[in-house]
Amino acid sequence: MNKMIRRASVFSLLLVLALLGRVTWVQFYEGQALADNKENRRKAIEQYAYPLGDIIVAGEAVTGSKRTTGSDLAYKRTYKEGELYAPVTGYSSQVYGANLLEGVYQDVLDGTSLELGGPMDVLTGKRADPGGVVTTIDPEVQRAAFESLGDTKGAAVALDPATGRVLGMVSTPSYDPSVFSGSGQKDVARWSELGEDPDKPLVNRAIRNPLAPGSTFKLVVAAAALEEGLYSSVDEATKSPSPYKLPDTTRVLENAIATAPCENASLRTALRYSCNNVFAKAAVDLGEDKVRAMSEKFGFNDAEQDIPVRAYESVYPKGMDRPSTALTGIGQFEVTATPLQIAMVSAVIENDGELVEPHMVSQVTDADGNTLEDFTDPATERVLSESTARGLRSAMETVVEEGTGSNARIPGATVGGKTGTAQRGVNNSEKPYAWFTSYGQDPDSGKQVAVAVLIEQSDAARSEVSGNGLAAPIAKAMMAAALK
Repeated sequence: MNKMIRRASVFSLLLVLALLGRVTWVQFYEGQALADNKENRRKAIEQYAYPLGDIIVAGEAVTGSKRTTGSDLAYKRTYKEGELYAPVTGYSSQVYGANLLEGVYQDVLDGTSLELGGPMDVLTGKRADPGGVVTTIDPEVQRAAFESLGDTKGAAVALDPATGRVLGMVSTPSYDPSVFSGSGQKDVARWSELGEDPDKPLVNRAIRNPLAPGSTFKLVVAAAALEEGLYSSVDEATKSPSPYKLPDTTRVLENAIATAPCENASLRTALRYSCNNVFAKAAVDLGEDKVRAMSEKFGFNDAEQDIPVRAYESVYPKGMDRPSTALTGIGQFEVTATPLQIAMVSAVIENDGELVEPHMVSQVTDADGNTLEDFTDPATERVLSESTARGLRSAMETVVEEGTGSNARIPGATVGGKTGTAQRGVNNSEKPYAWFTSYGQDPDSGKQVAVAVLIEQSDAARSEVSGNGLAAPIAKAMMAAALK
């Protein structure tokens, strides 16, 4: 009998030890994973138990929190002028999670970040008061872009070249994040409508929809041609036949303006009239490796471009034959870019050849306004020599004053720009994209701004789609707002 009791006791002890081992494993090893599981309702209840911290634009909160009724989620996110600022804030939804700044700083905004609490809060698990996110956005620039884009499908970005601050970032059509921030049937229905909309309003076109940049990419090729010594200045004549026959083929590359003086044109003249022959030949003469190296200095092929929201990679391809390399010289073939990337090109040229890391958050703070993170001293990298930047600025100013970018002129300001019209679809069967990139400077105040505008789709007739006609007026409005 004693033997049986001993066996039963040992077996029971083993069961207890196994149970304790499992509990310990769950508590200390799997606990965080279970807490973070999106199916864990307790996490959502805790996250929305209190008002969230706010995202700030020019000293004013553009987000808020509202008490709910009839739900175990006590508060839901609200937005002031949600459509205007959605490409900056993103959304915070009780059902669908969070993205953009709402997602990057979710733990700061809901008070769960370890940076917010004191040592005792960490030990006791007490939730801290939420922090805030201070953006670099200029509301006047943001509004100018949003209202100018209107009902068109497109995007626009404005940067301060000297500081890297993102002054404006707009994507249209936009959406109001408030309409699905809760968990009711209306929220679910509105989310479904937005997700099924063929115009994809939930996509931030400014940073997450890279497309062919067309002739705006000619600035990168011109920079490479000058830096590599292919041409000594923007006024040196090039040996560029017009029209240009793509190497190793019988295909002839025409210029958009048939009467333009593109044969053997200088870089200044070629930018002024957007001569395809000059830049296609320059890309071939330089070779894809040198063009790629220059594009990467500007930020292309960077899969980890954070502002701090992750921007999709802008691409300059590799492994091409010579005809394909020629087409990349005019921003076609497999070259893609976001408006953010194209704005960075103009920013470098305006900033004497230096690239200041773009960012749209200046500070992250705790509930008392104390700084947790500061982004006012971003990294800077030299991309071009000052002489190359100076020559390109001069040529871009010629584009605005005497060439294809006339709609960007601002009285009393120095403006340089470059138009772009990118082919789209098989055999250019669809309406092309219209681009414009530029910089502006107020000679009195010293204020500067760099801009890129993309019109992905508009109501304009195909024959009327051009960077100067559609995109330049929007860039002008943004620059004027930034410089005033």
